[in-house]
Amino acid sequence: VQLQASGGGLVQAGGSLRLACAASGISRSIASAGWYRQAPGNQREAVAVVSSGGRTNYADSVKGRFTISRDNAKNSVYLQMTSLKPEDTAAYSCYAVYRGSPYWGRGTLVTVSS
Repeated sequence: VQLQASGGGLVQAGGSLRLACAASGISRSIASAGWYRQAPGNQREAVAVVSSGGRTNYADSVKGRFTISRDNAKNSVYLQMTSLKPEDTAAYSCYAVYRGSPYWGRGTLVTVSS
């Protein structure tokens, strides 16, 4: 199982980005999936999660600004980020639970300039 994250980049404060995470090497839908982020010098932080049934949960710091979604047909999970703030700058990593085991993708860097 491989997870490929994409969509990071440099954006000004107040801007938007959409991250995508595509799973390959699987023969059935992934269960829960989500995004973590880690800024330099900080601990890794859970950002958002979506269950197999579509239930979502968000960190308080991103509620109302970020939206997680999934497309089971494409084995993909997305993170729509709006109203970005400099404090959102971090490496964002996706994860997915498949057949009871967690898998991680490489991080994609998001930089928000003030």
